[in-house]
Formats: sequence, structure tokens, C-alpha cells
Amino acid sequence: MMKKLSIVDTTLRDGEQCPGVVFFPEDKVKLARALDEIGVSEIEVGIFDRKTEGREYLSKIMHQKKHAKISLWSRLNPVDVMEACRQKPDIVHIAVPVSYVQIYSKLNKNKAWVEKQFMECIEIANNFHVQVTPGFEDSSRADIGFMIKLAVQAEKMGIKIIRLADTVGIFTPVRAGKLVKEIHSHSSIMIEAHEHNDFGMAVANSLEMANMGAGLIDCTILGIGERSGNCNMYDFIHACEVHFDTGIDKRSVLKIEELLSGMIKPDRRKFL
Repeated sequence: MMKKLSIVDTTLRDGEQCPGVVFFPEDKVKLARALDEIGVSEIEVGIFDRKTEGREYLSKIMHQKKHAKISLWSRLNPVDVMEACRQKPDIVHIAVPVSYVQIYSKLNKNKAWVEKQFMECIEIANNFHVQVTPGFEDSSRADIGFMIKLAVQAEKMGIKIIRLADTVGIFTPVRAGKLVKEIHSHSSIMIEAHEHNDFGMAVANSLEMANMGAGLIDCTILGIGERSGNCNMYDFIHACEVHFDTGIDKRSVLKIEELLSGMIKPDRRKFL
């Protein structure tokens, strides 16, 4: 029997960071409905901002979806997490900076600050009874010991899944798989793989992380995303056919690719 894998779609969040791609609220609702119909386990619909039209499209998606869980992305900020939780999604993804570049150079903070914010944000979400998936941001350049420490802390606080994000797209399959194996040697927490395609390795990295025990794989339709894009859903599902059961027929993904292509203006398709 093939191992079951869950597909997390982030077209509506990370995919929208592709140059030239902007989704109208009605586009997001249509795409979310289509993704739900083909069997995607989770749909990351964006970053909630109460100053935009986000509240309206999120409400529509939540009411129309039948199977998939709906998630919102949030910074490691208690106010942002609280606001996201108030929208009552199924899941809130909290981006947790774990590399020294992110912590010290970008944020001018330290690891103690990250740990404190981390625990406070999880506690807020738990109080709202909203599932949390901490996303270890820039995990491909991070200290493995620090990530293991956070994973163990998260598991003790009731977290079931952590996302390993190759934020700058520099993983190779061997390194990506080794990270999953190392974390699993210290914690039984489930791992979600989030790969970027800067060196054309997103599908290969995701496949090896699944081989090493990751149970959830992040994808986008057409592989769109910031810079060179994310793990292409069609390509990943095709590569999985003899190894894993994703529960998704790759032919159904082609129909959503057509839907997405119709939403992108012709002069902007050159960016894809």
C-alpha cells in the first residue's frame, strides 16, 4: 500500500507573490472552490488584512468549501495572530524565523525573543481553539539544534505539524531529506514541506522530504510563486504516482491550470 500524502495548496498566498499576478476576491473564491473539489487537503488563502477585502472573500471560501481545511498566514506577532484567529479559519500558519540571518540581521532580535514570541502566539491561538502550524522560516540556512528545540516545545504545547520552509530555495534533496530525518529523530511531530524553485529543485526536494517522512507537501498551480516559484502541483503529483497516494487525479489539476491561466492577463504570462 502506498503511503498517503496530503497536498497543501498555497497558490492564493505564496503564488500571488509571483511578479504580475494579482487575484481579485472573486478569483480567490473560484480557485479555492476548484481546489476543494479535486481533493486538496488544505488551502492557504492568504494573509488576512482587515484594511482590505480579505474578510469578505475569506468568509465566502469558508462557507463554500466542503472538504479542505482553510488556513491563513501570519507573522510571528501576537496582534497579527489574534486578528487571524478572529476570522475563524481552520488553521493559522505562523511564520517563525529560525535562521541567524532572519533573526539577527533582518529583525535585529535574538533566539530568546523568537522563543518568547513563539510560545505567546501559540497560546493565543490555543485560546481561540484554532489549529496552528508553525512555519520554520529560512530553515535551509538555520541551526538544526534550534529548530529541534522549537519542534519539541511546539509538540509539548499540542502542535501536531510544523512547516519547514526553504525560503530562499537553496535546498538539495539530500539536505532536505536529512533535515526531516534529523527532526524526526528527536520529535514525532508531523512535517510539512514548503519548497521554492530557485534552482529547479522544488519537486525533487519535496519528493525526498516525503520519502524521509514528511506527511504534507506545499504546492502551487503552475508552480507560481515569488522569484522562481514553488513546487508545481501537477509535476509533484505526477512524480508521486508510483510512490505515494495524494488522493488527487493529476488530470483534474490541468483543469485548474486552465482556470488560473484565464485569470492572468496575457501580457503578464511572460512572468510564469
